Formats: sequence, C-alpha cells, structure tokens
Amino acid sequence: MSLTDTDAGALPAPVAPDCPSLPPWDSEETLNLRWPGEPGALRAELPGQGSPRGADLLDGVHTWGPIPTPAGTFELVPVRLGRDLPLVHGWMNDPEIAAFWELAGPRDRTERHLRAQLDGDGRSVPCLGLLDGTALSYWEIYRADLDPLAHHYPALPHDTGVHLLIGGAAHRGRGLGSALLTAVAALVMERRRACTRVVAEPDLRNTPSVTAFLRAGFRCSGEVDLPGKRAALMIRDRDRDQDRHRAQVR
Repeated sequence: MSLTDTDAGALPAPVAPDCPSLPPWDSEETLNLRWPGEPGALRAELPGQGSPRGADLLDGVHTWGPIPTPAGTFELVPVRLGRDLPLVHGWMNDPEIAAFWELAGPRDRTERHLRAQLDGDGRSVPCLGLLDGTALSYWEIYRADLDPLAHHYPALPHDTGVHLLIGGAAHRGRGLGSALLTAVAALVMERRRACTRVVAEPDLRNTPSVTAFLRAGFRCSGEVDLPGKRAALMIRDRDRDQDRHRAQVR
C-alpha cells in the first residue's frame, strides 16, 4: 500500500529525490517475522469497538493522546467501523487518493480493508487523524518489523511504519502533511520507547508525498521494489530527533 499526502505547501513543484537502490535483501537474514503468541490472546476491547489490543504490539495507540502542531492540536483515534466507515470510504473514492491506495469502489471493499486490521493480531492499527477535533486524515500505524515490508529491507526490532492520506481536497497543499508527519513521528518516539526508527514506503511516483516526508525529517534510505510499486524507503531515526532536540536547547 502506498501513502498519499499531496502536500507541496508553498514550495516549487517538487522533484523526486535521488534515492539509492537498495541491494536485494535476503529475507532469510532479516528478523523472525512470526509473532510467537496466538492472535486471539492479543485481542481486547477498545472503547466502543471490538478489535485487537494495540498495546501489545504498538503500545496502545488509543492512549497516545494529543500533541500540539503548528496547525493545531492533533490526535490519533483508532477507527470504529460503525462510526467511521462512511468517511473513510468517501476518501478512498477521491481520485487523487485512489490513484495510490487503490481502494476505490463499493463500501464493502473499504470495510474489508479496515476489518482485516481490526480483526487481526494488532500489528496494524487504522486511525483517524483529528486536528482540533475534526477528522482530516487517515493513518495506519503498523509494526514494520512484523510486516512483509521487512522482507525488503534490513528491519530493526520495533521499527514502526506509517501510511497516511489527507482527506478532502480543501485540506491539501497547505503543508499539513509534513506537519502531521512530524507530530506522528514524535508521538511514536515518545510512546514507543523500544522503537528507534519510523519508516514509510511511499510510491516513488507520488512526489508530493515523498517531499512531505523529507520536510518532516525523514531521509530516503533507498528504493525498494514492492508488490505493485517501486517505493522510496523513508526513515526517521531516533538519534536524529535527539540531535535536533539538543540543538534546540543550546
């Protein structure tokens, strides 16, 4: 799956970064991707919605709380099908979003995509992104080290991945994507102390998305061939965040 941001802000038309091609990665040498527990043992009720308990694999996304951004107060709220399916379905049928997410079509197609995560083992949590209480974006926070993505790059334990889209054309092109990515990366590093990297794999053709990641402090580690796309492997390191913090307090 790819990420859609359409956030070029006031910058000139972005040019796709020159990412190095990663050498073929031997998945035999990567992490053991088999989760040792039974998926059923990880399930618990989130408020108002039967779904996996993200606290086991993602340290309770539903408890992460709000964070200030230049655009307002942002918060991730796990999806509830009965409440959120019509909104997410509408976004998935926006042509700009559908071009990369490939989930346009009837509502049950979006429902199956969401339910596969909600009824899974908790390694991916679909969320709405609320800005000052208004749902403006959709996110998937996932364990990249337990995802098939880990077969394509040298994953580290607790690598945390993000997919996102900005819903509604009126909210795009305002710099929101990079501002919200910066906030989510900060939340991940604060709430998931075992995580040292936030990763993403936007489609190389989605230049505004790649640009938003770069503006949010991610680096392009390389290009990877994934099912259905050639992607830029974007990484934001905890060490880089710490260096930035030290520079700010000097």
